[in-house]
Amino acid sequence: MAWPHKIEMSNASVPLVHEVEILDEAGRLKTTHIPGERPLTIYLDKREVVTLMTLGSAPEALVLGYLRNQRLVESIDDIESIQVDWETDSAAVKTRRSTVDIDALTSKRVVTTGCGQGTMFGGLIEEMARVRLSDGPELAQEAIVTLVDTIRIHDTIYKKSGSVHACAVFERLGDQQVRLLHFIEDVGRHNAVDSISGLMWLDNKPGRDLIFFTTGRLTSEMVIKGVQMGIPFLLTRSGVTLMGLELARQTNLTLISRCSGKHFEIYNAPERVIFSKAS
Repeated sequence: MAWPHKIEMSNASVPLVHEVEILDEAGRLKTTHIPGERPLTIYLDKREVVTLMTLGSAPEALVLGYLRNQRLVESIDDIESIQVDWETDSAAVKTRRSTVDIDALTSKRVVTTGCGQGTMFGGLIEEMARVRLSDGPELAQEAIVTLVDTIRIHDTIYKKSGSVHACAVFERLGDQQVRLLHFIEDVGRHNAVDSISGLMWLDNKPGRDLIFFTTGRLTSEMVIKGVQMGIPFLLTRSGVTLMGLELARQTNLTLISRCSGKHFEIYNAPERVIFSKAS
């Protein structure tokens, strides 16, 4: 794919699922599959930043999204290259210029509920007080059901091996239709959302007409990342935490949880949802 930004990147794909032998409750030998998990240490201009535990499905996008969401890089145009090397479990990021005070930003660290990541740098929660998504757009109830069904039938690592989270971003085609843009699975839902954030940054894709879906719960960190991407709809098949709801109210983000079949629950900003007359 030709990206609108000139970043030299590796394409360090690795096997995502591994075959292993197990014994069942009757002592019978069986073959099953489990997802991979490996460390990936990010170096920003030769400075070690963090080690993420990841499936490795989209490592370059993960690195880019992590840097974006943690505000460790101000602009995608500041990045010259991202090189992932699985022999050393490292990702070397080289910038053209850096205007971020990394010492100041990383001096404040919040340990979150996130599996596979679980850290936010700087005063992200406080900064949300100054952010509010604009009103609109709208999304029809039928489009939400279509989105959930698309996720249900999508070929996934989870169906083969379990033990992973999935995130997806859909594009709104008017209020009645949606189209899947990206689907990412990882051992932690925060890695998956960061990977999609990185792909959106590479695509130069604004968030206003996008809908984000995750299999994990909607915590404060997930809401913050949705707002950072400018996405007005955040959906999950799981639940919502109180702090996630409070931040959604503050930032005007539509939260929809317990998505299964034709069922869903709207926790905030229901005015964006157009209900069918038969409902």
